[in-house]
Amino acid sequence: MPSETVASRSSSCIQESPRRERTWGQKIKDGIRTFLAFMFSNVGIICLVVGYTIAGSFVFMTIEGSVHNTRTHKVAQERNKTAEKLWRLTCCEYNPLVEDPWKSAANESLLAFQRFVVAAVLEQGYEGEDYGGNRWSFSGSFLYSLTVITTIGYGNVVPRTEWGKLATVCYAIVGLPLFLLYLSNIGSILAQTCKWIYFKCFLCTGCKARRQAFMIRQESDYEMSIEEYLELSRAPEFKPQAVTVPITLCLSIIIGYLYGGAVLFARWERWGLLDGAYFCFISLSTIGFGDIVPGDMIEEGEGIELKFIFCSMYLLLGMALIAMCFNLMQEEVMHKLKVVGEGMRAVFRCNN
Repeated sequence: MPSETVASRSSSCIQESPRRERTWGQKIKDGIRTFLAFMFSNVGIICLVVGYTIAGSFVFMTIEGSVHNTRTHKVAQERNKTAEKLWRLTCCEYNPLVEDPWKSAANESLLAFQRFVVAAVLEQGYEGEDYGGNRWSFSGSFLYSLTVITTIGYGNVVPRTEWGKLATVCYAIVGLPLFLLYLSNIGSILAQTCKWIYFKCFLCTGCKARRQAFMIRQESDYEMSIEEYLELSRAPEFKPQAVTVPITLCLSIIIGYLYGGAVLFARWERWGLLDGAYFCFISLSTIGFGDIVPGDMIEEGEGIELKFIFCSMYLLLGMALIAMCFNLMQEEVMHKLKVVGEGMRAVFRCNN
């Protein structure tokens, strides 16, 4: 009895004692831990990649955007100076009726202007005054930031300033692992979703016999028909994630995505269908030659911002889709190899 009384008193004291409050340091640590757990979740990684790309677009727009307007203004000034010099040569310094001295002086002035324009094209990316767009607008900088972390690297837009080059290096060092993490996680989620859709749509969800026969075919090399399965009294339970999606379906998804992008880009950019398909394949395979890029055939005021953003989203989703298809095709190939290996072992046992 005394022991029970002591135990009851101690428990009542524990219950009545106030709950110890967490310190601000513990609250901050818990908040950071929760934030990191969300950022490295599936939704958080998508937000992190998009947010990192948006941040990069503002950085490159600030660094390189001002150089674009200055570059065009300098070329126009040099052209006006050359025209004034040719006028002075004609009216004041040389007799235009004497051909050789005037021609030599005019040729020297034109060669100097030509060297200035070539240097502006090669070193500063001058594209002429006929191009009305700005490569370093928000949408152009967004596409550039995405091509850096995806290793596509078209090469049609490159940083010209020292700060821009340094920012690109630092941006890629952080962005490359982040994008690989995005491909790994999102590709895995899309693969599981594709398995579930394939299970529901193509394996006849309402027909249990068909699903069970398919699973038996997956676990062995015996091609069981549905009629044969109906004769069985018991069959193992089927799980959607045990499905392997056929390689032909994965290739069809990739080809359909490429064809859809080819049609849209061919209509927006006034390309041929072959050029649109070529651009989509070169981009999604991260080859990125840069000979055909969106925006080259767009004149000012034709919605270049929207088209650049759409191209960025197309690449972001397409590379995750290709990662999904590669994941599914790898599982299918491994399953086929497993079935072939089991068949060969069965043959060797029969021979022995």
